[in-house]
Amino acid sequence: MIRQYPNLCKPITLGRVTFRNRMFSAPMGGTDITNDGCIGPKSTAFYELRAKGGAGAVTVSECMVHPQTDASHAYHLDPTILNSLACAAYTADAIRRHGCIPSIELSHSGMYAGTYMTDKVKQKEMVQWGPSACIREDGVEVHELTQEVIDDIVKAYGEAAAMAKRAGFEMVMIHGGHGWLINQFLSPYFNKRTDKYGGNTENRCRFAAEVLDAVREAVGSFFPIEFRFSGSELFEGGYDLEEGVRIARQLELKIDLLHVSAGTYQKGFGTTHPSMFKEHGCNVYLAAEIKKHVSVPVATIGGLNDPAQMEEIIASGKADVVEMARALLADPYLPSKVMQNRGEEIVRCLRCFTCMAERAATSTRRCTVNPMIGREIEGEEILPAPIKKKVLVAGGGPGGLYAAYTAAKRGHEVILCEKEDELGGILKSEQALPFKYEMYQLTETYEKMARDAGAEIRLNTEVTKEYAEKENPDAVIIAVGSKPLVPPIPGLNGENVIIVNNYYKESEKCKGKVIVFGGGLAGCECAIHLGMEGKQVELIEMRDELAPDANVRHRPLLLAEIDKYVNVHTGLRGVKVSGEGILCKDKENNDVMIEGDTIICALGQQSRFDVVEELRDTAPIVSVIGDAAKVSTITNAVYWGYHAALDI
Repeated sequence: MIRQYPNLCKPITLGRVTFRNRMFSAPMGGTDITNDGCIGPKSTAFYELRAKGGAGAVTVSECMVHPQTDASHAYHLDPTILNSLACAAYTADAIRRHGCIPSIELSHSGMYAGTYMTDKVKQKEMVQWGPSACIREDGVEVHELTQEVIDDIVKAYGEAAAMAKRAGFEMVMIHGGHGWLINQFLSPYFNKRTDKYGGNTENRCRFAAEVLDAVREAVGSFFPIEFRFSGSELFEGGYDLEEGVRIARQLELKIDLLHVSAGTYQKGFGTTHPSMFKEHGCNVYLAAEIKKHVSVPVATIGGLNDPAQMEEIIASGKADVVEMARALLADPYLPSKVMQNRGEEIVRCLRCFTCMAERAATSTRRCTVNPMIGREIEGEEILPAPIKKKVLVAGGGPGGLYAAYTAAKRGHEVILCEKEDELGGILKSEQALPFKYEMYQLTETYEKMARDAGAEIRLNTEVTKEYAEKENPDAVIIAVGSKPLVPPIPGLNGENVIIVNNYYKESEKCKGKVIVFGGGLAGCECAIHLGMEGKQVELIEMRDELAPDANVRHRPLLLAEIDKYVNVHTGLRGVKVSGEGILCKDKENNDVMIEGDTIICALGQQSRFDVVEELRDTAPIVSVIGDAAKVSTITNAVYWGYHAALDI
């Protein structure tokens, strides 16, 4: 066959291992790590799904090599721990049996040891070790590593690599980026040593070189070693791309694949993990420049999810391998779809950080667009229903569409009705915000999935009680969503007011100075967009903080964008809207006038309870999902829709 993306699909050989394509699954942390650092069965299933999805390699993250100085709650490979080797072997096998090469990331957190620990009190009480003595920004004292401890850590890298090979892993990744210990030695910001490990580039590379030598001795000549490092630290005081090139040239003869990432985790989370406010592939330029100066294959990473873009990266010689993390949560089968010329079926990552926020909040995994993530052990196959039924889905938003897809996939007769002339529900409004356009595109993908599975979709069709009784379904899934909350504030129905949900249809009305009325997530993102367009934007919020409904990973990056583009007024309650702006009351009940020409009303959403009550008894089986049940997130709408369909 003629492949649509031939360069992405081309095998690559590293050492004496051949990888089936150039799309690798980058390290993503597991969630059911045992107290003694073993890989739990949920994590094994998590990694296996990426292998089933067609990736060339899947890298397990992160295996901490020296627990004595790095007590992070992460994986360990330790022969004295019962099941440590066995759990690793089961995981390597689960990856390899699908034709994918299993790899494991070997790491040490250095001065940020304990980063993943849930016991933050114990974390603060730990002795922290780094290349140089210092006081961390959070007040924690860091001790300088002695030669004896350095030697012990280097030895531990080799021992961990040997155990990984014994367990069945066919590649190891040495984590030398993102602010962890090896990066701390490479960085002039962290490394202030005056001995053989500090000063010039060669000295700062010495620890990394010793680690790579120990690993090579442990695994042998033809076992592939991938070295991950930041091509540039991208913060003041860190090393730049020019120095990144010198580091790469120092180490290239010791490795088989140079994985060029970017940034330092503690100095720029949105750089190491590019946010929706950055361009896709924003860090590719680092790999492209470094590749000009080294002889080993180079991998790149950074918000990649478009096969056309990734194909161009390989075809033009910017890199030899593309690596994805979040993109393979959104769609684990992305590589298989590329290999099979089914790129139009890819479910794109939204870069919303739900995955990482959920891990921080509950130590579990979720993905906004993929309800199986974190629950792979339950089985990701949608099995046929034993009895085929007629299912009526009311509402064509993301939850309704995913419910329709799942029910149709199970063999049910599915009719989805949308009262408007376009699918998408609240996602329709996202088409106006370029950095959220993939949320709008999600509708098209879910629609294709539902139609291909056999669902019938009827637009301009409202499901009323009479309509449902006429169709006489066995099951009704109520996914009618929510409606904007518009309180009875004088003037809020004026000609100069645009409801945020309707901005995509009425953007031409947005003129002059703009006031965004409401500082939740929707209001903040709209305000950022308007600011990016060059408008003067005033943001009014009654609470003392903005966007409390944003997740813990997205919110700091959101607020940073707010600082760039928006004038913020918190602690103000809007009482009257006019052509001049909004009259507000502060906490002391004083009048404050915020002047503006156009008002964007972003005061929240409320469930369509009236529709829910009307449809509640229209079938033997009735499920209420998404905002219709509770104003929440796309994540919950999709997850509830999926399981509502599985329950029929």
